[in-house]
Amino acid sequence: MITLIDSLSYTNKLRTVSPMWKIGFAAVLFLMSYMSHPVIQLFISLWLLIWTVSYAQIPALYYLRLIGAPCLFYAASLPALLIEFQRSSELSTLAYSSTLLFTVFHWTAFLTDNGMLTAITLLTRIIACLSCMTFIMLTTPISELFQVMKRLRVPALVLEMMLIMYRFLFLLESIALDMYTAQKSRGGQTGFKNRLNDTAILIVRLFAKSMQRYKGVSYGLITRGFIDEIHMAPYQGKPIPSRYLWESCTGILILVLLELLLRWREI
Repeated sequence: MITLIDSLSYTNKLRTVSPMWKIGFAAVLFLMSYMSHPVIQLFISLWLLIWTVSYAQIPALYYLRLIGAPCLFYAASLPALLIEFQRSSELSTLAYSSTLLFTVFHWTAFLTDNGMLTAITLLTRIIACLSCMTFIMLTTPISELFQVMKRLRVPALVLEMMLIMYRFLFLLESIALDMYTAQKSRGGQTGFKNRLNDTAILIVRLFAKSMQRYKGVSYGLITRGFIDEIHMAPYQGKPIPSRYLWESCTGILILVLLELLLRWREI
């Protein structure tokens, strides 16, 4: 997946647009996604879907996969958000006004309206924030992202750590894929029990192989003259099409006005 993201970030239709503007645009929408009304968050998600799929020409399937994969963690937390337990002998009025699910060992489980509202609000916020981050990932190459961060005076140590970690992700993916292919060619990864055993072996050996490759990368940096600092390429400004500039400013203004209107109606 990391290779696919890197490839799309270099081949999308927004590749030639200013990375500073793209990151600033996504950052403003990210702040709005975190603090705004759920309706505004849905509008932000749909708007960024248009930007990413229509303007940047990113395949919709890949975009939805990148949005949906982190939502699995949200799905895992749903029971804790939705279901509450109380002793059957101490049920409150809240439990009687909620949807009762089951009773086990003198404990009653029920769904609360407040929990469902919290789950829906959290889902819209997660999708909106993920849309902002996915827009940056799929339209801005990592090299330009580092240039922008350097222009914003992010500490060099942070940039170096991010660069090494990003390189290490490719190593992990390459090694894991090679080891998985080797297991499949030898008849492994068949059946539930064998799959668990083979996966455990793969994870254990993956660490050792990754450390060997990491040492190779370290020696490569030393032989190329690395001493204390990895020098980043200087930031190079790119044009911003007037259509994109006006559309982004107008859209953000409309979203802010809608947010103010919704908050005014709640007063």
